Amino acid sequence: MAVAGYGTLSEVYEWLMPEGKLTPAGSVAAFGDLVERLPPKARVLDCACGTGQLAVGLAALGLDVTATDASAAMARRTHQLAEQHGVSLRTLRVSWDELSDRLDGSPPFDVVFCVGNSLAHAEGASARFDALTAMSRLLSRDGHLVLTSRTWELVRARRSRLDVGPRLVRRQGRDAVVVYNWQIEQRWDEEHHLEIAVAQVTADGSVLTRSERLSCWPFRQEELVSQLHAVGLEVESNTFDPDAENYTVIAAKKERAQS
Repeated sequence: MAVAGYGTLSEVYEWLMPEGKLTPAGSVAAFGDLVERLPPKARVLDCACGTGQLAVGLAALGLDVTATDASAAMARRTHQLAEQHGVSLRTLRVSWDELSDRLDGSPPFDVVFCVGNSLAHAEGASARFDALTAMSRLLSRDGHLVLTSRTWELVRARRSRLDVGPRLVRRQGRDAVVVYNWQIEQRWDEEHHLEIAVAQVTADGSVLTRSERLSCWPFRQEELVSQLHAVGLEVESNTFDPDAENYTVIAAKKERAQS
């Protein structure tokens, strides 16, 4: 089961996003090669849709998009963004453990996205395996699963710490300092915590802070690859670099990979 979270942070999530992914078009561009190969009106599931930039960008291309998130606030933001851009997509508040029950009756998806470092919120190896199993089952025979993750090997090597943003981040004409408070446990399989605070500087010079404490269950890159294989997926692309902050994995159904 995935921890919901992202209630308070949904209001200020823009300050946590890189500049290039602040628009639907920018978010889609990050996966340009894969998206360009999709057939017209391909079915796409974004099962950790966040504020909806990727889902809305895909829908704007004419794709048949379903966007889900365990956070009701994030699902609501995605729906609002779709309305603002005048695109049609299906938005649901659905956690990973509910995917099979809610979407199994749907036609299979050509691509399932699980991006934004979301997979670490699954409650340990067993729940992560169940989530990946559900995603795999929803894929068509020629389907792909796209995952992005923090490099947790780096995160754990830096141990518990307070990371204060080195500069102000400007979004929507407002400046904020972003603070990450990492609570790293001794063992990989223990529940870790990350408190994120976005301290906005208002027009009169006062500071408005929104913060939320999130639970994480980190995983090694090789463990992720092993679990993907166990749920019937073969890795086609993996940008993992032990010195990079994040990586992307694209996996395909084994029968497709072997054909």
